[in-house]
Amino acid sequence: MATIDKPLPNVDNDKAQEEIVEIESTKKAEIIDTPTGPVEVDMTEDGGAEISFDPSAVDADPSQDHYANRAETMDDGDLDSLGNKMIDQYNEYKESRSDWEDTYRNGLELLGFKYERRTEPFRGASGVNHPVLAESVTQFQAQAYKELLPSDGPVRTQIMGDVNIPKEEQAKRVKDFMNYQIMDQMKEYEPEFDQMLFYLPLSGSTFKKIYYDDLLGRAVSKFVPADDLIVPYSANS
Repeated sequence: MATIDKPLPNVDNDKAQEEIVEIESTKKAEIIDTPTGPVEVDMTEDGGAEISFDPSAVDADPSQDHYANRAETMDDGDLDSLGNKMIDQYNEYKESRSDWEDTYRNGLELLGFKYERRTEPFRGASGVNHPVLAESVTQFQAQAYKELLPSDGPVRTQIMGDVNIPKEEQAKRVKDFMNYQIMDQMKEYEPEFDQMLFYLPLSGSTFKKIYYDDLLGRAVSKFVPADDLIVPYSANS
């Protein structure tokens, strides 16, 4: 937009300036028609832009909000049908892995970490468990921990394409910041990771839940045991 450097003849400069500001404010948001529907482009003060791919959806129907609770707007009959379906699938998935659960449970007992009061062949009899399984588990845990969580942090960076000084500096900043977050700010990361490596050789699969915690104001990483996550036994993803 052109800048007015000198007063215009027969024009109230204050009024002209108000009109310019009004024009600028009205041109911040613009609706653009696209093959997939209207798109709202809102220019920000710092020169950026905020894009809404469906500007009328949220205003017209609050239930279309991305963070809305769909259960509050669904019909009760649909909710009952969906709930019954989820319960049936839960029971089906849990039953499909019953053999794995038995093997996992027996493996934990064979570690010898569980205190057991024996009554056979007589009351107070002692039990013996060979330490080979426990030794294998702890060796795996120690070696994997050393490789996956070194002292300087687990994050490494790799530059794709042409390598130059700005990219190398950016990669170093990303690496240092992520390692700082994981090793310093995320207090639960290391103990949860260590616990996960202990259960991995026993269960064959372990999981981590990583999410942003609004109360803590940072990312959180939690270990999820395989027996607490119900999925189809044949699932590969």
